Parts: sequence; C-alpha cells; structure tokens
Amino acid sequence: MRVLAINDISCVGKCSLTVSLPIISASGVTCDILPTAILSTHTGGFSGYTFRDLSEDIPAILAHWKSLNLKYDIIISGYLGSIDQIKMVKSIKKDFLKPDGLMVVDPVMGDNGILYAHFNQKFVEEMRGLCSIADLIVPNLTEACFLTGTDYSSVTESSYEIILAKLKKFCARPSVTGCDISKKDDAGKQTTSCAIYYTDDNGATKIYSTEKIEGSFHGAGDVYASALVGALARGIKMEKAVQIAADFTKNSIAQTALEQTEARYGLNSESQMYAYLCELHQACKHNG
Repeated sequence: MRVLAINDISCVGKCSLTVSLPIISASGVTCDILPTAILSTHTGGFSGYTFRDLSEDIPAILAHWKSLNLKYDIIISGYLGSIDQIKMVKSIKKDFLKPDGLMVVDPVMGDNGILYAHFNQKFVEEMRGLCSIADLIVPNLTEACFLTGTDYSSVTESSYEIILAKLKKFCARPSVTGCDISKKDDAGKQTTSCAIYYTDDNGATKIYSTEKIEGSFHGAGDVYASALVGALARGIKMEKAVQIAADFTKNSIAQTALEQTEARYGLNSESQMYAYLCELHQACKHNG
C-alpha cells in the first residue's frame, strides 16, 4: 500500500506534511510526499515567516517519478497555494493514481466562515472542480459552505445534512467536519458536541460526534484527515475509520489543552499515537 500526500511543509507549527507523514507512516503504509511550498512556520499566529512556492520544482519531480513508474493506492491533497497547483493535482491523479485507487481532497481554503487571505471566489470554483474528481472530500464547515454557496452566517444544526447533500452533487463521498451539535445531558444541562457528517461506504449519511473542547487548535484538520487516510489505507471501512480518526483528533486536542501548549504550535498528537495504532490494530483484526 502506497500513499502520496500533497501539501506544504511548515517547518514549525505542526500541520500539513509534518503531520501527514508521521501519522500515515505510523499506520503501517508507505507515505511519499510532494511539497507544494516550504514555510519557516505556518501562517496562523506567526508573523515574519518565510515562504517559498515550489510550483516550479514540481514538474521535474513528477517527470522523475514517471521514470520510476510510480503508482499510488491513495493520493491525498491538502493546502494548495494557487490555481496552477490545483491543475497540477488534477494531472497527478491522472498520471499516478492506480485505476482502483482512492483520491482524497482536503480543500483547505478557510475557517470560521472566512476564506484565507489570498484566496478568492475563482479559487473556490477551481477547488470545487478538484473535489468533483475526488472519491472522498473532507472540508470543514467553512469550506463546505464556500463549496456549496451556502451563507455560513445562516447555518444551523438543520443545515448540516442539506450541505452534505449539496456536496454529494459533485462528490460521491463527502464529509463535513466541525459541526456543532447541542443537546441536553441526563441532568438537563445543555452541552455541545463536535460532529462529523459523512457518507459511508454504501452512500448513506452518518454522524459521529465527540466531546467539544473549547478553544482554537491549529492543525486539527490535518491530524483528522491523516488519521482517516491511515485507517482507510489499512482496509478499514469508512464508518470505523471516521470514528478512529475523530477520537484520535479529539484526544490530541484534549492533551494539548491539558498541557496548555500554545495553539499555534499545533496538537500534541504524539502522546496519543499509541492509542490510535491500537485502535487500527483492533479494527484490522476485526476486518480479518
């Protein structure tokens, strides 16, 4: 099993490839990488960071890979800094994904209802085109709203399934992360859970929720997407893979909050890796 992760390298602040590579590799499969840019730190919460776009280097890398006849069982794309890079990923799917392979797109564009600074509506449209050739997409709620033309400010709990249905019009197996669900506990106290609305292997809409931990935690989406791909690469069905990845992410957030690590430095997922791998092992045994 061979996975290709396409994303940037942020040297400090755990996210993108510095998250994807260790998590997917630890799951027990080969993970190759294609860096789209290299930054001294990520752009959230840091100033004065360096940035080098690697678009000019990518064609030579791909030409070398073609000479090696490389093919991938799974390709996952994350942060893409330009429309040209979106077009490159479309070409990469065509040239390097096996006929029965899985194309996963994490359409990194924004958060909290706002697009990241240098993205615009044209970029959203191009990203929607990339999502339309994917087998599985994992946008957060903000990104799902932009992809479907939904007004983020008007979203309520009743909107989540509607948004998922809109995503299904151009991708067979979408999911939406970061959906808050309110409910009352046994004592009648109002609580909030963080839910994932997703499409299972049979096309049915499913929901999986975990405890919501207050705060902003950078890199959580990358941790979730990487853990999900790691589980899918091991042959675990979507429903169980979502559960394992969501629990791993929630536990990593909880550990980060407990240790009071600065949010901009990313999640303390390393301490939760053993539990994640044990869950993978148990799920694989059950599959077998």
